[in-house]
Amino acid sequence: MNLLLAEDDAILSDALSSQLREAGFDVEHAPNGAVAEYLLLKQPFDLAILDLGLPLVDGLTVLKRVRAAKPALPVLVLTALDSLDDRVAGLNAGADDYLTKPFDFPELEARLRALLRRTRPIGSSAELGHLSFDRDTRRAAVRGEPLDLSPREWMLLDLLLSQRDKVVTKDQIQQAWALDRTEAASGTNSIEVYIHRLRRKLEQSGLAIRTVRGLGYLLEAEAETSA
Repeated sequence: MNLLLAEDDAILSDALSSQLREAGFDVEHAPNGAVAEYLLLKQPFDLAILDLGLPLVDGLTVLKRVRAAKPALPVLVLTALDSLDDRVAGLNAGADDYLTKPFDFPELEARLRALLRRTRPIGSSAELGHLSFDRDTRRAAVRGEPLDLSPREWMLLDLLLSQRDKVVTKDQIQQAWALDRTEAASGTNSIEVYIHRLRRKLEQSGLAIRTVRGLGYLLEAEAETSA
């Protein structure tokens, strides 16, 4: 399990790196936000621990940029910032979990392993419910019938599948769309339009897109959808 530890406190990072290696993780350390961003974007990691108070580039900025490129990467934010606003900002930026300092290592390890258990990255092709999906050919079908998807609908479906059973925020959707140069940017109000269109196209798939009020959208099996 390859893990990036982004922490600028040398004493803490040395101690954590040693404990994580003893727990079975392969650890690479980033002492600042610029190095963390570079490594996370250029190298494959199974998991990341990210301090928000990093020098050069702050942790929230790193998190937002990495989320746009790697929406499925599990990220645990580790920080001394423990106010409600700080926690909400971290989670809205794309953190999967949030642990404040000081902490006990057994809790950190347990949270990391819980993140790994919940992470089920989708490959280049997959079948979920009655939906078949092939990223390489950019094709999707429901019960064998091809789906006619616009570029933005495709990117939205790809993002929801990559983050399935986790909330995808509007910011994440906009960041993913910003990488697509085939369509002009069009503001968050259009997201609801694309969500509505995609819901209609997935009606027979056994999957549903649930709105999580104030947070974003969640792709889940229909049987698990709340009434």
